[in-house]
Amino acid sequence: MANPNYEKYLNDPDDLIEEMIDGFVKSHEKKIKQVSKRAVAKKEAPIEGKVGVVSGGGSGHLPAFMGYIGEGCLDSVAVGDIFSSPSVDHIYEAIKAADGGKGVLCCIGNFTGDIMNFEMAAEMAEEEGIEVDTVIINDDVASAPKDKMENRRGVAGEVIIWKLAGAMAERGYSLSEMKELADQALYNTRSMGVAHKPCIMPTNGEPSFELDEGEMEIGVGHHGEPGIRKAEMTTNDEITEELLNIVLEDLPYQEGDEVVVLINGLGATSPLEMYISYRKVYNMLEDKGIDIAKNYIGEFFTSQEMAGYSITLTKVDDELKELFADPCDAVSFKQMQEEI
Repeated sequence: MANPNYEKYLNDPDDLIEEMIDGFVKSHEKKIKQVSKRAVAKKEAPIEGKVGVVSGGGSGHLPAFMGYIGEGCLDSVAVGDIFSSPSVDHIYEAIKAADGGKGVLCCIGNFTGDIMNFEMAAEMAEEEGIEVDTVIINDDVASAPKDKMENRRGVAGEVIIWKLAGAMAERGYSLSEMKELADQALYNTRSMGVAHKPCIMPTNGEPSFELDEGEMEIGVGHHGEPGIRKAEMTTNDEITEELLNIVLEDLPYQEGDEVVVLINGLGATSPLEMYISYRKVYNMLEDKGIDIAKNYIGEFFTSQEMAGYSITLTKVDDELKELFADPCDAVSFKQMQEEI
């Protein structure tokens, strides 16, 4: 049968999410299990006596979201269509799969569909006696001014909160303690992204946004949402400097601060390019007297094959540094215990 499909190696586009989940679970069957058609959890979940950590969102962002299931990170995830929220029923199944009797913390991006569906699923779970709280991640500086932070999108800062929430849960923090500290870390987290090529939507073959030849979008979102301006492509140093200056001014980050830096590729940006960007970030922070406690560089939250990257900073104190140093053994996100 001919495949009309728009530059993608797929079968029937109507089956792509289920086939992707099936392949993902089969490839990591020693670590994860499928608990509903579109909900996946740790093999050993639920873990008695530990707060469950749950997330979820649209497909197209691998290794997010399923790749963060594992020790020291997420307990379960609900999966939606491409760039679309999971259904209420599958979120509910993910919450139930994570509940070990100490409650569940949902860590989700600030998108209307995700918030609405997670709220309804949480209500269903609470009717069964499961305590649920939620952190709504809104780290994208480009998407709203500082006085309207509640309107900002969640982008790569979601990875930061998953790591911290997972570490807190492993250490035995209570649900209320995790919610309080996650919100604090979230306030100290800012991101800014750029892209010069869109992804192609597998369901219809259309680009996620339009750019002219040699043009880039400063402040693009993970679904191709527009940023603050379009500009001509220029050098890595100039792009990174603009992104980082916007991030630094927004908190603001100041001399004497310690930060975790995350450089996140959006799907078609090479490690070569990201390390050049990190070099500029490192030098700029050093000049400003801001110390880097830890860095993450790579593809953590993609947008299919979008050509772009984002810069995320999280200001840390001693407690957050310890949590970042804790081990993590998720499917696609691993680290040994560290000294930072």
